[in-house]
Amino acid sequence: MSYEMNDLLELVVDQNASDLHCQVGQPPTLRISGSMVPIEGPDLTPADTEKLVLSITPDSHQQALKLNGGSDFGFAYLDKARFRVSVLKTRGNYGIVLRQIPNKMFGLREIGLPDKIRELLYRPRGLILVTGPTGSGKSTTLASMINYINEHREGHIITVEDPIEYYHPHKRCIVTQREIGEDVSSFSEAIKRALRQDPDIILVGEMRDLETIEAAISAAETGHLVFGTLHTNGAAKTIDRIVDAFPANMKDMIRTQLASSIVAVISQVLCKKIGGGRIASYEIMINTTSIAAMIRENKTFRITSDIQTGGNMGMITMDTHLLSLVNRKLITADEALEKSQDATVMREKLTTMGEALKTL
Repeated sequence: MSYEMNDLLELVVDQNASDLHCQVGQPPTLRISGSMVPIEGPDLTPADTEKLVLSITPDSHQQALKLNGGSDFGFAYLDKARFRVSVLKTRGNYGIVLRQIPNKMFGLREIGLPDKIRELLYRPRGLILVTGPTGSGKSTTLASMINYINEHREGHIITVEDPIEYYHPHKRCIVTQREIGEDVSSFSEAIKRALRQDPDIILVGEMRDLETIEAAISAAETGHLVFGTLHTNGAAKTIDRIVDAFPANMKDMIRTQLASSIVAVISQVLCKKIGGGRIASYEIMINTTSIAAMIRENKTFRITSDIQTGGNMGMITMDTHLLSLVNRKLITADEALEKSQDATVMREKLTTMGEALKTL
């Protein structure tokens, strides 16, 4: 039996899987609601994975795969779904992972963000960061925010992505979407160029190096609303991660710049929902005079206590949000404990709430 890519993609869409994994030595495997589900059928052979990879990989990315051992690109399956594709070499064979990008844009409420977040999307300038581990739904959150701006504000939105995930049609805004490798060579180059393209809003798909971080902060300071992502957990760690990217002689200057330019940090994780599906849990930090002073004075460890008392401004800690999801019977106590930032305190609180923990 030979696997066909179209049949596999049909299955991904039909089962509403988030990912498809094809590796030699196991059948094609779907990730459904966070769990890995192999499909019924024989293990993939080296010839199978090579055929599957080459069936959808553009020539330029086949070259990159041979030279560098991997490449990423966006791919549309008919009009049914878009995928973010990563092709790779593993033990000398080809492998492929496809992440399904939902066709529909979600509203901010649908993804569980508080209404206070909307107010931030009308800011004329500043930096809004969405952070979390890989596969935590950052792209979906950013797409929802960009879509909200596109529907409610007027202006020019520039997105820089690797690869482009969600397609944004022009609505009230003009939307320019640029893909690394296709339209522009790097994130930092794209941001520098963007400043000459009369933007109001800039989305930086990934702030992965010093140059990009510097360009994003500088764009936020000079009168643009900039969105960016980082693979960090929690607001304090996000600030530290940015500052740590800079050499010692620049750290104080960057702290000062961040203190004045940062608008909010939204950290998120995806949790398995009771009854299937997944739901995001958030930590939301909104910059205040007090938090700005902590950033300037290198006292980021105190930020969490300000988030805990900033509920009236729309702030919430990750652990408080996880507890509310347990309370609303949306996730299990074990899931909350696994995703918590302070497991000891979380275990105490869950026990006090009378929630049964398998791990106790």
